[in-house]
Amino acid sequence: MHNENHLLTLASYILPEEIFRYFEITKIEEAQSKELHIYLDENPIEPEGYSTYTLSSKGFHEVALIKDFPIRDKAVILHVRRRRWLVVELNKVISRDWKLVAEGTRYTQGFATFLKGLIGYLPHTKSFP
Repeated sequence: MHNENHLLTLASYILPEEIFRYFEITKIEEAQSKELHIYLDENPIEPEGYSTYTLSSKGFHEVALIKDFPIRDKAVILHVRRRRWLVVELNKVISRDWKLVAEGTRYTQGFATFLKGLIGYLPHTKSFP
């Protein structure tokens, strides 16, 4: 458990500050010595715009996998679980709208910008400058 605290502290210096405002790191693990997997669950903060309604947490959406900046030649993969909320009076399920992923990719916005600046295109698009 002591080692896990060190990993969480280290992750707080590497990941964007917004991550820690809205998500909890539930696990960090190394896979096949080539990948670092960071598991994030959205905190139980009710979405804005529904303060006059009764909201009930209804678990999580399926995990979204997002690639982030590599660390020491290890691919970093974020496993993000977003919360689902039931608006009781409307019998409608809602979620917070997140802009964590660059449009059209599975990369974080920061990593997509970095790759595009470094090589001029995103690897999955195969579109060259």
